[in-house]
Amino acid sequence: MDLQSGLPLLSQQYTSLLKKNFLLSWRNRKASFLQLLSPIFFMFLLFVIDKAFQARYSSSTANKSVTDPGTLISPPITPCEEKFFVKLPCYDFVWSGNGNPKFQTIVSRIMANNPGRTIPPSKVLSFSNAAEVDDWLFKNPLRCPGALHFTEKNATVISYGVQTNSTSILNRGHYEDPTFAFQLPLQLAAEREIARYLIGDPSFSWSFSFKEFAHPAIESFSVVGSIGPSFFLSIAMFNFVLQMDSLVAEKENKLRQAMKMMGLYDSAYWLSWLTWEAVITLISSLLIVLSGMMFQFHFFLKNNFAVVFLLFFLFELSMTGFAFMLSAFIRESSSSNTIGFFGFIVGILTQGFVQAGYPYEHDTSKAFRAIWSLFPPDPFAQGIHLLSQATSTPEDNGVRWSKRGECAPNDDTNDGGCFVTINDLYMWLLGTFFLWFILAIYFDNIIPNASGVRKSVFYFLNPRYWIGKGGDKVREGGVCSCVGSVPPQENITPDDEDVLEEENIVKQQAAECMVDPNVAVQIRGLAKTYPGALNIGCCRKCKRTAAFNAVKGLWVNFAKDQLFCLLGPNGAGKTTVINCLTGITPVTGGDALIYGHSIRSSTGMSNIQKLIGVCHQFDILWDALSGEEHLHLFATIKGLPPSYIKSITQKSLAEVRLTESAKVRAGSYSGGMKRRLSVAISLIGDPKLIILDEPTTGMDPITRRHVWDIIENAKRGRAIVLTTHSMEEADILSDRIGIMAKGRLRCIGTSIRLKSRFGTGFIANISFHGNKLEQSPANSDATSTRNHETVKQFFKNNLDVVPKEEKSAYLTYVIPHDREGLLMNFFEELQNREEEFGISDIHLGLTTLEEVFLNIARQAELESAAAEGSLTTLTLTSGESVKIPVGARFVGIPGTESAENPRGIMVEVYWEQDDSGALCIAGHSRQVPLPPTVELPARPPLTRRRSLRRRSEVVDGIVIEPSQVNTVNF
Repeated sequence: MDLQSGLPLLSQQYTSLLKKNFLLSWRNRKASFLQLLSPIFFMFLLFVIDKAFQARYSSSTANKSVTDPGTLISPPITPCEEKFFVKLPCYDFVWSGNGNPKFQTIVSRIMANNPGRTIPPSKVLSFSNAAEVDDWLFKNPLRCPGALHFTEKNATVISYGVQTNSTSILNRGHYEDPTFAFQLPLQLAAEREIARYLIGDPSFSWSFSFKEFAHPAIESFSVVGSIGPSFFLSIAMFNFVLQMDSLVAEKENKLRQAMKMMGLYDSAYWLSWLTWEAVITLISSLLIVLSGMMFQFHFFLKNNFAVVFLLFFLFELSMTGFAFMLSAFIRESSSSNTIGFFGFIVGILTQGFVQAGYPYEHDTSKAFRAIWSLFPPDPFAQGIHLLSQATSTPEDNGVRWSKRGECAPNDDTNDGGCFVTINDLYMWLLGTFFLWFILAIYFDNIIPNASGVRKSVFYFLNPRYWIGKGGDKVREGGVCSCVGSVPPQENITPDDEDVLEEENIVKQQAAECMVDPNVAVQIRGLAKTYPGALNIGCCRKCKRTAAFNAVKGLWVNFAKDQLFCLLGPNGAGKTTVINCLTGITPVTGGDALIYGHSIRSSTGMSNIQKLIGVCHQFDILWDALSGEEHLHLFATIKGLPPSYIKSITQKSLAEVRLTESAKVRAGSYSGGMKRRLSVAISLIGDPKLIILDEPTTGMDPITRRHVWDIIENAKRGRAIVLTTHSMEEADILSDRIGIMAKGRLRCIGTSIRLKSRFGTGFIANISFHGNKLEQSPANSDATSTRNHETVKQFFKNNLDVVPKEEKSAYLTYVIPHDREGLLMNFFEELQNREEEFGISDIHLGLTTLEEVFLNIARQAELESAAAEGSLTTLTLTSGESVKIPVGARFVGIPGTESAENPRGIMVEVYWEQDDSGALCIAGHSRQVPLPPTVELPARPPLTRRRSLRRRSEVVDGIVIEPSQVNTVNF
């Protein structure tokens, strides 16, 4: 079955990724519907605010075109209770001059002749002069709307004054203007009654009317133009945050890395996300415009539909590019909300400047204006401002599509020449989108990924990059770090003869350019060193890291039709080797050929990714996708022909017993089911090399055995590399085993070979008969003890070994390899004396693979500690402390000389490994005298040593060679 490649594969990956994006959005329906319905919600809020403003100014004619103003004739003095804000009891008016009878007559006529109603005396207060009125008004605020002050200059001249508050009041959409509501009625009433009094005709007709000018509507307050940009920015922020979250989540969870290892094209990845977000942007923009038209905003009704829609679409598209760019800098999806909130605050502030006319004015430099406009909300706010100005009065008809390149109507920046047009803003938003999208791809390449790998800052200048023939060499460390030189690799000759033989075979094949048809992977001196770097942080904070040799020259062949098990403690270099083979991490030295393709070549790695399948140590899955959808997606990325994908998917599900759960989301799977799905993904597409990193973690024993069968069957026609912490799994599945420690291959061979060479020897289990019914418990215990002692003496006399473990029912012995020649006769005699010794069963076997693993790891730790000169403190049971080298077995204690022990004392130190594999002290033996055969180094005088002991200082212990204490009994 031939895999797809080139444009067909690109199209296939693009379609599958687009489907994946749709499924993820559909499965997360709450967020998706909130994202799509947010335009309607925010437009409804704008509608409510707009209606509130309209109600507030409903009584004013300033926002209306008035061609035939109405006439107001002789307005009456209104009751004080009708004033908007008043305290009760209140008065219709107060007056001064009550000492003059003429004024009393005039005021009484004002009260009696008020149009529409007579003012009762209780609603009027009189004072002698204006000062008293002012004093009363000061002490009684909000109790009277107006005052009259009368003065008689002579018999024919009466003057008056009107006193009212000048503050206009707005209440529930109605204005209360003191000039028209109180001043004019009082003024007309006083003039009318003064005139009638002076001419002596109380029925003299006095009529007065007035009306406003005919006028066009002034520019009204536009809710869309003023606070609309902030609401539209809020809508865009929903898409903005979700876009960043989706991209960062795939990077954070290494989903993109997993797809990349299966052969994903970066172009297919970015195009799929761009297409999906463009569709969401299109729908969002349509909903905004249609909602605005539904709520009858003049902004949307009068401006051309295409003009308004394109402005919103290009704005949200530019924000999409901006989100893509920022996602390259974010490592955790939880940070997306923080970035989105910060962007919203900055957008609100900058849009406020734009609404105030800055920087889109003639006084601002073009360079600053260009930099300002790189932030998409700013040119968008200017576009909203121009379109809002074009519909600010009822007579305005908005911007037509054909006029988009001309000055917008009522553009307040147009003083003899158009400053910026709608078409200019279109071009700017489209340009910023391409700018941010290109920068997103660029930063995605030069900023370290989840594995700390990036490309050169100038990778795009290499012509080979553009023709697909390399030029995309990767490197490690951040952009703002000065990577130090890589220390030269040590040329270490392997201590183990099998490792040395393997290395010589690989070197010979490499030197002769020999191609072994039975070899799938040939690793040629693979080395990986993480160089030291000086990371430059903020505020001049620098952090220097030392170089670390993770892999130190690995030479090994992985044969076809075999499973090679790579074992080692944490930090041994296993994962680094796998990362180098799969292209996640670049190698420092050496090379590896996978079916003839070099991992150091970008072209070779592209071919390798088509040949390999990887089951990662941790499940890299989408919780929202089902098992079937995962396999379909990875089969498509791998390049399987579409006609085969469905059948291969069903077959893979059946192999790992997930057929019944095929349509269940992976987030609902148990840990074992997820591991089985990961194994199925690694086997998809018939890969020639399968890398399984702890594939059976979390599985129950039955499922584990089934997966072992799958792995065993998968060996035919391909090579498998397995890492595991289960020695049973390695023992059963592996054809060859290699154990790494401290970056080096320490041993290699079959399981039996390793056990025989690196194990402690043979394990003998001697089981005894149980208690006999006819014997009393006391007699039975005595017999059992006698049998135990007899067998122990038999082993001691013939093999010189003591039990490693002793229980009432059995004894366990570890028999060294050097006693192998005695075993046949020994066990033949033991079997003949079974009845005599009360033995029920004898079991003899090799040491376990786990013991081999621990021995190798312990030896590596000892070598490392010796090379580094590491020291630790040994605390004796007597409370004294001694500094000793890590791994030292026999130690002499300085300052312990006495008459009984003239040479001092010594102990045997017991070591164990902690969870990280490092050696730590487990205890020590009893203190014994130093034998005379031990040669001691020169020591300081006795007085000095005694003073040290008195002060309980930590002294340096004396390391003793094991060959010098063979006769010491601890």
